[in-house]
Amino acid sequence: MLSDRQNEILEMAKRAGKVTVEDLAARYHVSLQTIRKDLNELCGARLLARVHGGAVLSSSVQNVGYDARRMIAADEKAAIGRAVADLIPDNASLFINIGTTTEAVAQALLYRTGLMVITNNINVAGLLRPYPEIEVVIAGGVVRRSDGGVVGETAVDFIRQFKVDYAVIGASAIDMDGSLLDYDYREVRVTRAIMENARHVILAADASKFDRSAPVRIGHMTQVDTFVTDHAPMTIRDICRDNELCLIETGQAEEDASSEKEMAEQSHKNFA
Repeated sequence: MLSDRQNEILEMAKRAGKVTVEDLAARYHVSLQTIRKDLNELCGARLLARVHGGAVLSSSVQNVGYDARRMIAADEKAAIGRAVADLIPDNASLFINIGTTTEAVAQALLYRTGLMVITNNINVAGLLRPYPEIEVVIAGGVVRRSDGGVVGETAVDFIRQFKVDYAVIGASAIDMDGSLLDYDYREVRVTRAIMENARHVILAADASKFDRSAPVRIGHMTQVDTFVTDHAPMTIRDICRDNELCLIETGQAEEDASSEKEMAEQSHKNFA
């Protein structure tokens, strides 16, 4: 039997995809140890899975709801989106696949010129459609109700008609061996076609993807050219280095900027 607080914590995790120890302790005015005990019991019942600083929904076969995924690491995804957009010049052609992080990339591309964007993501198409400097081409196929993704063999065949400059892809989970994972084999087939038909593949994924698992293999990190994330574990950094894969960590850039600011302020105080 779960306590009332544990039931509420479980419902919050279902809505947001993740809960943190500090936020829950502040919400319920209890100690961090009390919340850790609650999370341990929920994880023991296999309702949640522990991650650094909190817990996520425990499922390796079913994804978190799309609206909840938008809320997870929203600031990090926005920073990743801006960093990916900086890699794409005007007058380029590109694929953008399904995902909340790839939607953040589309948001960062809104005021670019001369882009041709081919997507199987209805949300991306709707976001870019009003902007006259961006031509939007949407794949045909089965529309997945849960997130507006277009999947299936028709979408795969459509994608294969193109050869573009860039592909921006996401993944539901990234294994420590570098495997890129997802939940829907139909979506995976579309993503593979996207990767095969782009000259430069950019993987965009926030650090929460390292804490998750999914059953269907998209491919491996060595099949992409650039990986943009907020923070990568050392194992993933080693894979990138050993395979000459360009790694961009937006969280590291923010930390460096913060450190430089602190040093400048300290220098000013010392001078004063």
